[in-house]
Amino acid sequence: MKIVECPRDAMQGIADFIPTATKAAYINQLLKVGFDTIDFGSFVSPKAIPQLRDTAEVLANLNLSTTSSKLLAIVANSRGAENACLFPEITYLGFPFSISDTFQQRNTNSSIIESLKRVEEIQSLCVKNRKQLVIYISMAFGNPYGDDWSADVVVNWTKKISQLGVKTIALADTTGVSNSENINYLFSNIIPEFNNVEIGAHLHTTPNTWKEKIDAAYNSGCRRFDVAVKGFGGCPMASDKLTGNMPTENLMHWLTEKNINSFLNIQEFNVAYKMSADVFPNH
Repeated sequence: MKIVECPRDAMQGIADFIPTATKAAYINQLLKVGFDTIDFGSFVSPKAIPQLRDTAEVLANLNLSTTSSKLLAIVANSRGAENACLFPEITYLGFPFSISDTFQQRNTNSSIIESLKRVEEIQSLCVKNRKQLVIYISMAFGNPYGDDWSADVVVNWTKKISQLGVKTIALADTTGVSNSENINYLFSNIIPEFNNVEIGAHLHTTPNTWKEKIDAAYNSGCRRFDVAVKGFGGCPMASDKLTGNMPTENLMHWLTEKNINSFLNIQEFNVAYKMSADVFPNH
């Protein structure tokens, strides 16, 4: 199983600026845990996400010499992708591709069709610069805006994106509307159809629904999960009341229950867990 820890997602919606040194120290601790990937920052407009305006500075302070974890940075357009490609330490660029036109306008100021063009441009930059593109299909399980949604819509956009050469696609439950039924249906249909693409789960959840969501995704063949310590975060563009990320500690507990080895360093994770109280003091 690939576990992707998402401190970037946890931090991005917090209004009070987290000092660069605090961010770097926290991410450095997460790098010791053994996650497959750390979603550590983003190269987007500081006006859009002011909390992450120091991503390059954070990166400069990361200790990557002794970690096996890879770094992922979010971008929203080609300009951001070009900036991210300047850093050899970054393996993955992530792009949020919403199949809700309303949300795509809110999140990246573009239509779905325009965003598909951006995916093509960013994928070309990734190939040129030896990066790998991760596409997050946001609103994959439905949306609160009344935009058309069905499993067929998700499959259709997955096909269009995979045809551009993208090898990693995560189905994102941006506002926490997923349930065991639609998670099971989507993953059990999409994973076999796109067997040359790694299909991941970026699930937002509540304290009462996390376990059934992990069960549904895993039992349907998903082996890539995005998580965040204590379930911090969510998308600030989605709604006023955020639905938190899948808590890392919950997934780890689930894996222990199922006798599945996470290959994570529990002691180092416990240190990161305690550090999170200082990074997110009022959350």
